[in-house]
Amino acid sequence: MYETIENLLANNDIFTLTTVLGYWDGLVMTVQLVFLSLILGLILAIPLAIMRASDNVLISRSVWIFTYVFRGTPLLIQLYIIYYGVTYIEGIQDSMFWPVVREAFYPCLLAFVLNTAAYTTEIFRGAIVATPRGEIEAAKAYGMSNGKAMRRIILPSALRRALPAYSNEVIFMLHASSIASVVTIIDLTGAARDVYAKYYAPFEAFTFAALIYLSVTFLLVFGFKHWEKRWHRHLRPLS
Repeated sequence: MYETIENLLANNDIFTLTTVLGYWDGLVMTVQLVFLSLILGLILAIPLAIMRASDNVLISRSVWIFTYVFRGTPLLIQLYIIYYGVTYIEGIQDSMFWPVVREAFYPCLLAFVLNTAAYTTEIFRGAIVATPRGEIEAAKAYGMSNGKAMRRIILPSALRRALPAYSNEVIFMLHASSIASVVTIIDLTGAARDVYAKYYAPFEAFTFAALIYLSVTFLLVFGFKHWEKRWHRHLRPLS
């Protein structure tokens, strides 16, 4: 396989086998970072969304402060604060956590997780409060407790309604992940920057990266459209 790619790129001064493999490694890093951020952010966002929709003002306002801070400030600033701020924590360099936090990947992952969790919390919160009153009353009529109604009726219904908005958040995180390169992570954008620095060809380097981002975005949009049709097939009119 590598020989075939090398033969195709034999007459190209910029996109050699080494360059293409660099882009591939960058793509793997981008996918890994985005995937972990979304999974961890989703796990964090579901209980936070339930708390955000709570009638308890103290609980709801506490989550609102979290979402307001992370939705109201740029992700790049959040990344800088977490990445550089960790080193100023008293005793962190002598602790067992230093081998982990000194690597750029983990502070970057933390920033992405908190950011996407804030946005996803508000997406799910909106879907939860939009649950039709009839569904809740039907759950109560069956004798379900509030917790059981949340698990069996409200959350599944809310997740279906939230899917279109959440798909936009997934695509946003893919595009936003390009800032990871500012803290020395060689993601897809970082690979393009290396090609630019080596060959002084910014147009070719970043255009190729843009085409890869575009291709991944197309796959995500296609996947979510298929997912939406599958989840919402009960809403289709009978022929």
